[in-house]
Amino acid sequence: MAARAEALGQGLTAGRGARTVRLGVTGLSRAGKTVFITALVANLLDRGRMPGLRAAAEGRVLAAFLQPQPDDTVPRFDYESHLAALTGPDPHWPEGTRAISELRLSLRVAPSGLLAALSGERRVNIDIVDYPGEWLLDLALMEVDFADWSKEVLARIAPRAEAAGYRQALADFDPAAPFAEPAARDLARSYAHYLAAAKASGYSDCAPGRFLLPGELEGSPVLTFAPLPRPDAAPRGSMWHEMSRRFEAYKAKVVRPFFRDHFAKIDRQIVLVDVLGAIHSGPRAVEDLRGAMEGVLRAFRPGRPGWLAALIGGRRVERILFAATKADHLHHSQHAPLTRFLSGLLRSARDRADFAGADTAAMAIAALRATVEETHQRGGEAVDCVRGRLLDSGREAALFPGELPDSPAAMLAEAHDGAERWLDADYAVMAFAPARLVLRPGEGPPHIRLDRAAEFLIGDLL
Repeated sequence: MAARAEALGQGLTAGRGARTVRLGVTGLSRAGKTVFITALVANLLDRGRMPGLRAAAEGRVLAAFLQPQPDDTVPRFDYESHLAALTGPDPHWPEGTRAISELRLSLRVAPSGLLAALSGERRVNIDIVDYPGEWLLDLALMEVDFADWSKEVLARIAPRAEAAGYRQALADFDPAAPFAEPAARDLARSYAHYLAAAKASGYSDCAPGRFLLPGELEGSPVLTFAPLPRPDAAPRGSMWHEMSRRFEAYKAKVVRPFFRDHFAKIDRQIVLVDVLGAIHSGPRAVEDLRGAMEGVLRAFRPGRPGWLAALIGGRRVERILFAATKADHLHHSQHAPLTRFLSGLLRSARDRADFAGADTAAMAIAALRATVEETHQRGGEAVDCVRGRLLDSGREAALFPGELPDSPAAMLAEAHDGAERWLDADYAVMAFAPARLVLRPGEGPPHIRLDRAAEFLIGDLL
């Protein structure tokens, strides 16, 4: 599929009216970034399942092809391998996002409107930039020093069972002691283990972002620090003093360059949110997700902090789509409540964010549909279920995940008030494997509202 599409682009010149747009794709871990990009590109190359993308429905997308990406120092998004994983004879989910990557997809588009006969074809280059949402959470670090950050983190994780090992490590650690690299490395590793456990339990506030996705920085001093209780005295050369220095180095040498070199250049943005995973994990995970999304949204209001505004200048993201992923885990009758829940989750953060004219929207999507819908009888009542292939065993199973309320206010209030569990219901989530697919010529993989997401993000350019 990809080879055929690239062949169409051989020798094609930019032509008149060529435009390049950078589409950022982000979300916290397990939100589905890799699957979204793979499915989006596949369905733009073969547009038989894209009726909601108006230019495709009107037949004005004449060709689509992959091109070499423009940034030579950024890894290419491995589209071909990810597509093979999703559509092969034994389909499986591809490895998730671990660092920034990029892919350029070009569309050859015929004009529309009254002047269509007077204007020629043009090309739209879509540079898709994939990056972990946890990196956006690091923006909050730029506004605090090591002492304030440590105090806030230690207070937040104090009641969490996942942090028991790190609390024990701190009990045996003297922040005022002379700095020793082995002790610092062990403590940083213990904190990273806590972050991994917290992420596995459904928590979203897993910062600093590079601790879980270190890449080439693994083992470097810039990632060898951890939150500490402040000692009465912190002499130069102490553990506290050196970790404070490394915290500032992390901000200067890791956080700031990302926003300068990558984030500041994005024109359109989709933020993927695993709402169902948080609901399944319980009220505390939902409240934690709300706080994390507030941190993510802070990056899209460049009026503050001042350094970010200076990097971006007058440039702002033009369109932002917030997408609740894995909509195929619910019957379609639950998609509207899922969208309302996402909107409610983001409400407080969005109300305070100044998007300065940016168009925003929220919707429930499944970039790759892994289930089919069924209705079963239970106690004389019809129950709407979804059926799919279970990830752990490979067997087929039907799931009734529970019904979301028409209004999310009560659930969000429970989460905000610190409830241990949902009062009225339990919400189940199964891990489904990708369905085995037989695609007809011209069809991309099945999805839910991927075409509408594409229309919102790039439809006006086509």
